[in-house]
Amino acid sequence: MAGEVPRLITLGAVRRALRDHRPYLVDAPEARPAAVAVVLAESPQGVELLLIRRAERADDPWSGQIAFPGGRHDPGDSDLRATAIRETREETGVDLTGAESLGALDDLHPRTPTLPPVVVRPFVFSLPRRVALVPSDEVQRAFWLPLARLTDPDVRREVTLTLRGAKRTFPAYLVDGEVIWGMTERILSPFVDLVSKQQ
Repeated sequence: MAGEVPRLITLGAVRRALRDHRPYLVDAPEARPAAVAVVLAESPQGVELLLIRRAERADDPWSGQIAFPGGRHDPGDSDLRATAIRETREETGVDLTGAESLGALDDLHPRTPTLPPVVVRPFVFSLPRRVALVPSDEVQRAFWLPLARLTDPDVRREVTLTLRGAKRTFPAYLVDGEVIWGMTERILSPFVDLVSKQQ
C-alpha cells in the first residue's frame, strides 16, 4: 500500500535470515578477490545500514557511487573477512574487530566488461549501536540508513544512466535523493528480501 510506513527490521530478523543461508561462492581464478562490509547497527529506527558515497576520482571505476565500505584483498589480509574489516576501518573509521559477525552473502562480480575483473564477497556485521563515522579522502560521505526504508516499494526505481556514451537502465533504490544502483543494489535487494521474510 503506497505511503505505508515500513515495519522496523530487527537484528533478530537478520540473524534468523542468515542463520541457514549458504552463500553462493564464485570460482574465478582470473578475477581479483575483494570484500565489502554490510555493517548494521541497532537504533530506535530498527536496524540501520552503513553506506558510503565514493569520492569522485578519475582512477576509480565506481567513482561517486553509493557503496559499501570495502575493496580488493591485500596480501597482508589473512582472509576476505579481514579485507572487509580493514577497508571499513580505513574508509569510515569504524572498527569491526569486536563486531558480531553474522555471515556472508553471495559472491558477485561486475556485469559490465569494462569494469575490473573482481569477485566481491559481502560480509555482514552488527554493532550494538551506531558509531561516529570518520570518512577517509576516498569517501565523499558516510551515513546510516534505516534498513526498513529499502522495503518500501515507493523507493524502488529503474534508472537510466549514460555509461561510456551508451544509455543503460538498471534497477535502483531512490532514498533521500541518493540513487543506489549497480553492485550495491545487487547486494541489497536479495539481502532485504531474505530479511523481510523473517519479519
